[in-house]
Amino acid sequence: MRIQQAKIITTVTALLLALSPIQTQTLEDLEFGTEETLDIITWNIEWFPKNGATTTGYVKEILENLAGDVYAIQEIDDTTAFKTMVDLMEDYEYVLMDGWFGGLVYVYNSQSIEMLEAFEIYTESQYWSPLPRSPLVMKFKYQGEVLYIINNHYKCCGDDYVDWNDDGDEEMRRMIAGTLIEEYMSEVLEGERVILLGDLNDLIDEVASTNVFGGFLEEPEKYRFADWDLATGGVSGWSYPSWPSHLDHILVTDEMFEELDGENAVVEAIDVASNMGGWYQYEANVSDHRPVGMRVELEPNSMVEVLSEVGRKTLVGMTDVLGRECPYERGKVMIFRYSDGSVSRRISLSESQPE
Repeated sequence: MRIQQAKIITTVTALLLALSPIQTQTLEDLEFGTEETLDIITWNIEWFPKNGATTTGYVKEILENLAGDVYAIQEIDDTTAFKTMVDLMEDYEYVLMDGWFGGLVYVYNSQSIEMLEAFEIYTESQYWSPLPRSPLVMKFKYQGEVLYIINNHYKCCGDDYVDWNDDGDEEMRRMIAGTLIEEYMSEVLEGERVILLGDLNDLIDEVASTNVFGGFLEEPEKYRFADWDLATGGVSGWSYPSWPSHLDHILVTDEMFEELDGENAVVEAIDVASNMGGWYQYEANVSDHRPVGMRVELEPNSMVEVLSEVGRKTLVGMTDVLGRECPYERGKVMIFRYSDGSVSRRISLSESQPE
């Protein structure tokens, strides 16, 4: 759970930061992507550019040196400054929905990525509460293989309690957001390689009663959080050190489990600050979030094991929260029972009964 925190920088500290030399030589040592791997990075860049031209200079250098194939970025404030920055980056292009303030964007390496199409989902007004920033989908090819990536920035804040009776509750809004996106992934992108990522503004390792990601965690045969070990590991590896907490996540569908289990797979919250002279320098000039990256060797789709229908679980019944058998009802909290004996509590927002 993300809770807004006041950030106090004294006049003396601010002056010292302003007078500190730009340590480009250390940023030149920054690295993540390789030529042999698909390198995906999500980054909340905190209202870019938070310190004007100083920020754009830093960010350009960081993106180039990390050498990612695809960056999913959140919180772009000045779109003109952002476009100008990317235009100066050799081999990189951007995806930005025109007219969107503080929106979601992609930056991708045009030498390794073939961008096929990009579009927003859940743009209608009834979805604005759970998804105040419409998820941005990009379909692309890497080494001839087709993938989908969904960039998100969920509603922040809350009290670490899911109020099932209040659709305006922050945790409930994130719960519904996840439900909507999971339904889109399972109904529209079934069988595709899909990467869901972004600043999801909540913890993935909470107990079930307060975990807003239950729709994904209850389907371990279909979805996996690539950053699970980060979330359950030490605080030094988390993406939001200011609180501290780990809020920026990368989830993949089962079509990418083999790659995620590969011996050369890497998932980390990239400590850019250590290449800039420390956290205060980084936060004052770049962002309060670390970028989170995933590096995998992508197998040809023909080599990916496809699940047979025999092994898939099916929906066998539904009850209300009191355990009473009932028909499907859109937008109602229901208990779904499956053929393998598992159950899940869901809010389904699709018009027809999910499978």
